[in-house]
Amino acid sequence: MENLNLLFPLLILAVFYFFLIRPQVKKQKDQTRFADGLERGDEVVTNSGIVGKIHKLDDQTLTLVTDGKTTLQMTRSAVSKEMTEAIYGKKEAGK
Repeated sequence: MENLNLLFPLLILAVFYFFLIRPQVKKQKDQTRFADGLERGDEVVTNSGIVGKIHKLDDQTLTLVTDGKTTLQMTRSAVSKEMTEAIYGKKEAGK
């Protein structure tokens, strides 16, 4: 009976890990890889929904051209992998 009392909390922890924690960590790693792989000329979408083309890249920031003249400077982490792939497709995301 003692073993069953210990088994239930361990089972709950395992469910939390496999269904909540692990997928979130994987998603964050994918986002980081995506942000690190950005290149000049990539068309991207930010977390706030701004669509543009990367004009200039630094270590932590990028300059995004939204139309012919307007440029925005933002952090690399502001670019959304999910939204970029939704608009430009998974294979061509960023190109």
